[in-house]
Amino acid sequence: MRETLQRVKQGKDTISVTGNVLRDYLTDLFPILELGTCAKMLSIVPLLAGGGLYETGAGGSAPKHVQRFLKEGHLRWDSLGGFLALAVSIEDLADKTDSGRARIIAYALNIANGKYLEENKAPSRKVGEIDNRGSHYYVARYWADAVAANSSDIDLAERFEIAARALAENETKILAELDAAQGKPVDIGGYYNPSETLMATAMRPSATLNAIIDSI
Repeated sequence: MRETLQRVKQGKDTISVTGNVLRDYLTDLFPILELGTCAKMLSIVPLLAGGGLYETGAGGSAPKHVQRFLKEGHLRWDSLGGFLALAVSIEDLADKTDSGRARIIAYALNIANGKYLEENKAPSRKVGEIDNRGSHYYVARYWADAVAANSSDIDLAERFEIAARALAENETKILAELDAAQGKPVDIGGYYNPSETLMATAMRPSATLNAIIDSI
């Protein structure tokens, strides 16, 4: 690891036999030292056949988050890494298919991710405050705003303008519906093989938000 890290620091290309240990240094240890968490880190690995692997750290915390969610209905998991990975994967799709619309969608998500960080909409530690579902609401809202504001594809902008306005106007109602789902046990039908129906019910408790998203 010492030899590998010295070469990385010098900017040299290194084919390493350290395998997952090197990955953990890059996506877990360094982000924890600099950011206090590895959940805000995105690792992009190009694959030989032309695909891509987009990975974010969990720090071993995912099981604890799920246990607390099942007990108290509050999911503290921060999906930022997933949002970042989604944006990059859409960019990759745009490059490989030469899709201008996909580029707009990806660019808009990057704008939303930036605003998510600037406005600090990450899940709170406390039950009754914003959790993962509230974070998803804000990313959806910021994302829709950015798509609606694009000037390259007017049809796409108009398609999202109504949804963006509805998401903003119904903020108080949506957050109240999401908060009402907290503070009580949640049944998702199992830990390793949960029910998709029960999970959808637990993760989408706001009828108002669901209706807006489904209208798109």
